Amino acid sequence: MYTQGLDQAGRDAAGAAGEETAEQLDAFQARIDAEEKIEAKDWMPEAYRRTLVRQISQHAHSEIIGMQPEGNWLTRAPTLKRKAILLAKVQDEAGHGLYLYSAAETLGVSRDQMVADLLSGKAKYSSIFNYPTLTWADIGAIGWLVDGAAIMNQIPLCRCSYGPYARAMIRICKEESFHQRQGFEIMLTLCGGTDEQKAMAQDALNRFWWPSLMMFGPNDAASKHSAQSMKWKIKRFSNDELRQKFIDVTVAQAEFLGLTIPDDGLRLDEESGHYEHSDIDWEEFFEVIAGNGPCNRQRMAKRRKAHDDGAWVREAARAYAEKKAAKAA
Repeated sequence: MYTQGLDQAGRDAAGAAGEETAEQLDAFQARIDAEEKIEAKDWMPEAYRRTLVRQISQHAHSEIIGMQPEGNWLTRAPTLKRKAILLAKVQDEAGHGLYLYSAAETLGVSRDQMVADLLSGKAKYSSIFNYPTLTWADIGAIGWLVDGAAIMNQIPLCRCSYGPYARAMIRICKEESFHQRQGFEIMLTLCGGTDEQKAMAQDALNRFWWPSLMMFGPNDAASKHSAQSMKWKIKRFSNDELRQKFIDVTVAQAEFLGLTIPDDGLRLDEESGHYEHSDIDWEEFFEVIAGNGPCNRQRMAKRRKAHDDGAWVREAARAYAEKKAAKAA
């Protein structure tokens, strides 16, 4: 890909990670504190680069794997209009994955390596995409809750300290905002329909509420990377801060729909203005991350099959590129 040709002088100037000096690290942090954007050719600590590769590649993997739950309903959408909208949304998610892989490539990692890490199980993706979409209302819940949680997490990434990632997120967030509104509109239509349709919407909310809260990651005390990522301004808010903001916004939306949040412990703290909630089942979260969720094996089997089925396309593109290069030479 075009990003593979970038000069990595900024990365190599100081040699290996062990040769980084205190002066270099201090100067780098000073740039971060001054809100300067770090670009691909700039010097950066190896740990900063690795953190970005891990985060951006996992973000890209999530977009690609996330096409599957919605793709399950492409042929079963209730109207032609709904099908066209869902097709466009799934196409958007593929584009997001491509933007993000390209952003990660500026850090010196190849797309082939990132894909290999996903297919081998070394790289992870968002736990939310390992849950099934059982009814049409689930497509509404994904748009409303899952994309809503994604927006809450991703809008601050538009101010990420790494320039290529921040710029990629601007378009992604605009499109995700549209997806969230589309999902809410599906839920609104169902809630204004028959009793059975409203019950379908409530069932979808019941099943996707807690996995959506888990999307923000572990509590701050248990998060391995959050503090350092915030110091480097890769992240701007902690997991718990973003999760609380999502809850505060979404509860009011559920009330407007006439739906009930599936949490008996949910209550508004008048003093703080925030909603308190019951404890999240983190055992379930870590089980899904470990590969033991409802659809982990199914999702990865389909991704591996798609990769294998597309091998001839990659081979043909490579052969064409080589033929064109030879002709030019």
